[in-house]
Amino acid sequence: MPRRLTALFALLLLAACTGGAGGAPEPAAEEKPGTIVVASGRDVTGSNGVRQRLIDAWNREQRQKATGSDFYQARLVELPGSADEQRSQLLGALQSGSARYDVVNLDVTWVPEFAEAGLVRALPDDLVDADVIGPVAETARWDEKVYAVPFNSDVGLLYYRTDLLRMAGVEEPYVPEGFTWEKLRGHILTLGEKLNTPDYRNGWTTQLAPYEGRTVNAMEAFATAVPGLRLVDEDGRYTGNVEQLRRGVQELAHRVVPLSVSSKAKEHDETGSTSEFTEGGTAFLRAWPSAYPTLYRVFGKRLGVAPLPGRAVLGGQNLAVTTSSERARKATELIRFLTGRQSERCLLEAGFAATRASAYGRALRCPAEISAAPAPSPTGEADEVPRGDEGRPGLTDAMLRKALEQAVHRPRTPLYGAFTQTLITQLGPLVESGSANQDALARSLDEALRRALPG
Repeated sequence: MPRRLTALFALLLLAACTGGAGGAPEPAAEEKPGTIVVASGRDVTGSNGVRQRLIDAWNREQRQKATGSDFYQARLVELPGSADEQRSQLLGALQSGSARYDVVNLDVTWVPEFAEAGLVRALPDDLVDADVIGPVAETARWDEKVYAVPFNSDVGLLYYRTDLLRMAGVEEPYVPEGFTWEKLRGHILTLGEKLNTPDYRNGWTTQLAPYEGRTVNAMEAFATAVPGLRLVDEDGRYTGNVEQLRRGVQELAHRVVPLSVSSKAKEHDETGSTSEFTEGGTAFLRAWPSAYPTLYRVFGKRLGVAPLPGRAVLGGQNLAVTTSSERARKATELIRFLTGRQSERCLLEAGFAATRASAYGRALRCPAEISAAPAPSPTGEADEVPRGDEGRPGLTDAMLRKALEQAVHRPRTPLYGAFTQTLITQLGPLVESGSANQDALARSLDEALRRALPG
């Protein structure tokens, strides 16, 4: 595959110099010779979350296997800031050597960029076997090599208020099999006509602030409007056209029209949209599986969950070994443990979407020493979110696995940072006003993507 390192490294240097307000990575420190440092974003399962507990379990195994005073131990470093800021921090740290990371937890969209830049090394093919769910497994490879192993996955879901729909006279099932965005807009119209009450204010809310959330929402609209859409080829070069973009822009415009979406959505990230939904008055929410515990604590049986209408974007994080690591063999062994069948079941039980098919169902259970007691709710009482054999009420293991199997990728390119920034900027007028000249916007977006992702 042709290498585009000159343009790529110019982009990497720009990203490293604009790390944002999240703070710099930890400086290089004197670690014990056997310490494997794992750099990751925040664990959504909380302090002493499941990622840390899995690392603790590996450390216990290493102590038990050790024959002398020297043995390997892993240490987790959580990077501050948003995902965009964490990417910049990691790029800067790995290029400059300012932090000694052996394993990095990469967003699935970053793998081609880090691999092409030579910042992470190729790994054994058998780390991604047939048990890893198809679309998830595809995120591990670049240039026909495995560079990062799927750790926890993610996929967009539709959360909704069953009580509001019942009040409006909508008959069950509120979100039947094959539910579409057109039917969702019909529900929103019904709610607006039937519910003349302060209990109802918005049809739906999502993440439309100028960050990766806007790109995710846009790509879900584009993939729904253009089945089989691929905006880049296998080398990451732009292959879209104006007609595809016009249809995608049209679908996105339907979703962000002010009569449907909350006026606050254009300012929301994941935290903001979830907070707005929990405040009440909003009927539908697009969010990741990790939002479920928070929403269930608030609404209980009034909460419904369904696959996202149309196509849902695949998210998640993959573990990679840095090229600078002096402990690459042992770091690879750590990754094998963290992404194994038992670990994936633990991730699922903690609230993540597991990457392996075997993690779903009743065959596996997370060991008690890793699963830990459920954390208290934000108000201090015991956590009452059910964690039964079939998952959570409304969000079963089968539903989550099927959503992952049907999810679509964002463009896979080493220049993904340029792609997403272009999309975020170009779609700004449409998202922020709810209206725009769609033909002109499609042409402008096509031209901008051709500049950002040259052939």
